[in-house]
Amino acid sequence: MARTRFTARRRRPGRRSVLQTPAPTGESAKDVAARLKSSASVGKSAQDYRRKSLEIHGWFCAKCGRDFDENNLHILTVHHRDGDHKNNPPDGSNWENLCVDCHEDEHSRDMLGRYLSDER
Repeated sequence: MARTRFTARRRRPGRRSVLQTPAPTGESAKDVAARLKSSASVGKSAQDYRRKSLEIHGWFCAKCGRDFDENNLHILTVHHRDGDHKNNPPDGSNWENLCVDCHEDEHSRDMLGRYLSDER
């Protein structure tokens, strides 16, 4: 049986990527994380629409029907039906609560559909 040899890609000589690290500011890691979370465009609003979606639609997966409680609620996610994370109507019409497995399945189906329909 012939051996197959897998080799890593070789870089061109003389081309190195230099990582730039920010200058230390004296902030602790916890402070930096809090600052980044507060400045994130989705951070605060994501928490709000997740809480609202759980209140409106309940603590179960809309696809597989699995029930959730306080111990495993973190794996219940909010799926935006139209794919627009900024479209968060107060009535929850663009949301459905899906467990992480069903959420992943939903997005992979969408990707497969786009691939097969040549919407690249």
